[in-house]
Amino acid sequence: MTRDSAAASDMFISQEDTSSGLEVYFTAHTSFFQKVRRSSDELIDSGKQELTPSEIQHKIKEYNAQINSNLYMVANKDGSYTGFIKVHFQLVRPISLPPAENSCSTQEEDQQGRRMKRRTSFYLPKDTAKHLHISSQTRVREVIEALLNKFTVVDNPAKFALFERSERHSQVYMRKLPNDERPLHLRLCAGPSEKVLTLILKENETGEVNWDAFSLPELCNFLRILKREEEEHVRQIERRYARTRETTKQAMERITTPG
Repeated sequence: MTRDSAAASDMFISQEDTSSGLEVYFTAHTSFFQKVRRSSDELIDSGKQELTPSEIQHKIKEYNAQINSNLYMVANKDGSYTGFIKVHFQLVRPISLPPAENSCSTQEEDQQGRRMKRRTSFYLPKDTAKHLHISSQTRVREVIEALLNKFTVVDNPAKFALFERSERHSQVYMRKLPNDERPLHLRLCAGPSEKVLTLILKENETGEVNWDAFSLPELCNFLRILKREEEEHVRQIERRYARTRETTKQAMERITTPG
């Protein structure tokens, strides 16, 4: 196998289905044209299928039999059900928390009221995840709002979106969930395996960034992030050239040293 063919075997291709919001990642050895439409349609249809009360009861029993915790799903008499979903956070930008409360005098409070309200911004660790207990009738927008309330995040919920990540036939699918979708229904249909379906909270990327929606501290943080990333990129380039220079010098020494 040549180096080019080895590199090609690790190559990934991404295609976004604009009609469904489905983004599909293919390995190079995957049959791209034969599987893209069938598999994407299967994923979307599985989330839209309606279940009868008997089917719900059966799926809940199957679901509970597969988990090794007490995060069970429970069926209600009215045909609805409750259970837990686990949402992973993959946020690139910092989130904002309300200013810390302090015991200021009335005069100090008045002075602070005339100042710009300050927020505390910080980055969530990449491995952050949260369990939520919700109903089968809970919609995506309500899930996002509940997650932000759990962390006391004061950012506009419209800045965020919920995605489902699925793996099938060596392919990874990422779909943005519409606001009226029911995450617990998706979880029940997919089963408890996170390889089959993972729920992820990300920034709501809609094309052009509405910079006016961010506060001044947030914008300042973005500039600091860009500067830090630029400096790190420069350091990586310098280290790479230093290694290349050292390797070249060693090769020249071996050539000039008499054997």
